[in-house]
Amino acid sequence: MSATATINGNAAAVAGNLRRIMARDDLTFEQVLAATELDDRTLRSLACGVSRPHARTLHKLAQGLGVSIDDFFQPVARTAPKRFDRATNSLVDSCVAQHPKLFRRWAQDDFDELYSRFGTGGQLTEEGVLAAAQATNIKRDLWRQVSVILESSEADLLSQFVGMLYGRVTTTSRRRDNGPTR
Repeated sequence: MSATATINGNAAAVAGNLRRIMARDDLTFEQVLAATELDDRTLRSLACGVSRPHARTLHKLAQGLGVSIDDFFQPVARTAPKRFDRATNSLVDSCVAQHPKLFRRWAQDDFDELYSRFGTGGQLTEEGVLAAAQATNIKRDLWRQVSVILESSEADLLSQFVGMLYGRVTTTSRRRDNGPTR
């Protein structure tokens, strides 16, 4: 990758994240100018992604907006869906607080998956959150058991069993999709 591509990539990331932060916090251009004490031309070029962001400028921008400098380099496309999921599934937080044992040893990916689920007509109900969490825990325990079996002398038997079940499931799925086989 060339140095120009890296600089332009950084400029694009800073521009996208600056606009995202402004929209999130409902800030006008003038408010950002006042908060950061940057000059108009510098801020406009940053917001458009046409100039290479300097460290001093990024520091002033981050400090004025109350964010980390790292926030300007986040891939916008990766964080937006997760933020949306968290905003639309507000019951997850209260369920986690009320049932901490159910969520013990959960990884960030587990929470991302839970937040991304939805129920009929919108966000999950409390019952939906709890049911999804229990299903995740059951699946996690099953994976743990399978991992133990695969490290044992029963690995061949499990492999044969899984192969047989997989064949049944995929054959059944094909019949449903294509009609009965003859």
